[in-house]
Amino acid sequence: MATFFRRMAIRYIFLTLFFSADIGFFGRVTPFGINYGQVANNLPSPDKVLELFSNLKVTKTRIYDTNPEILSAFAKSNVEVIVTVENEMLIQLNDPQQALQWVNGHIKPYLPDTKITGIQVGNELFTNGDTTLIQYLVPAVVNIHNALVRLGIDSNIHVSTPSSLEVLQESYPPSAGSFKSEISGIMSQFLSFLSTTKAPFWINAYPYFAYKDDPSRIPLDYVLFNPNEGMVDPNTNLHYDNMLYAQVDAVTFAIARLNFSGIEVRVSETGWPSKGDTNEIGATLQNAQTYNRNLLRRQMANEGTPLSPRMRLEAYFFALFNEDMKTGATSERNYGLFQADETMTYNVGLSAFASSSSSSTSISLTSSAAHTKAASKEFQSLFFWVFLCLLNSALCGFV
Repeated sequence: MATFFRRMAIRYIFLTLFFSADIGFFGRVTPFGINYGQVANNLPSPDKVLELFSNLKVTKTRIYDTNPEILSAFAKSNVEVIVTVENEMLIQLNDPQQALQWVNGHIKPYLPDTKITGIQVGNELFTNGDTTLIQYLVPAVVNIHNALVRLGIDSNIHVSTPSSLEVLQESYPPSAGSFKSEISGIMSQFLSFLSTTKAPFWINAYPYFAYKDDPSRIPLDYVLFNPNEGMVDPNTNLHYDNMLYAQVDAVTFAIARLNFSGIEVRVSETGWPSKGDTNEIGATLQNAQTYNRNLLRRQMANEGTPLSPRMRLEAYFFALFNEDMKTGATSERNYGLFQADETMTYNVGLSAFASSSSSSTSISLTSSAAHTKAASKEFQSLFFWVFLCLLNSALCGFV
């Protein structure tokens, strides 16, 4: 009898390894995020976007408001949503009662059906053109967090704000990372809030901008995650083979310089334009495909930065769609992984995650890369099923 139970226990362990959603030889699709901007007049409806996400196994997104159509459409889905407080709302949220009313009206009605996991208070306030807004940041994040606590809905929602890399005075080498002195006071207050609430520091990081501004000195392969010699930080001896990781670690060092530790740095936006004006060097479809494809591979591999190799860097791709109503340079309207009709702008490998049974989306699954990956996956599945059968037979004969 003991042998029987031992045999069943071993069989159960192996079956669990094979069929578990979180571990096993088949592995699981690592969650990754995509920014869902809406500055366009031709985008598909939110329910169609959810269908697209579902087909591609996308489980995290960030929106730039609290659009009720989106939050309602994403109810009872497995997509985690980070919402944004518009910059112009910050003065109003300086009042705790107004912050409570905002949370009551914009967040609470959608919980728990919609998985709201974060609230971004403003966007790039430290480098926004309206410098008067920055003084309202810390009171606003504190008031919103306190409102969540008061309503008993704070446990799964972090409150933070995304910053651009312009908050840094120094970023090279990464160990020299430091914040601009003129914002250090407010930054210290903000970091104190993040440290207390265990919320992440979000950064909008675009190696594209660095390359565009200095293409003669910055190797293209270094910013695109292609094989290259990289650089070694002389102070830490850490080797960097891409600029994004160096930028993230520079922010971590800047945080440490203000005597804070344990605050996770995450990337709220990163991407590459597929089209640009004549003076926007590097803004090409090929470079955009290469950057996002290589970053996706590293996200799937759960990579961390050289400074934090055991902690997966969480990064949100920018953006889901090309947004035709954005103003400014041509590149601003051409960051999307998809066109408004849901066809791919270029294939970064997302098609490998698409459900083969789904025919409702316009995504092309005909690229050679997709076929290669599909064939590989089928071979792996066949191999492991044969292995499982052999293992099961062996266990049945185990005495």
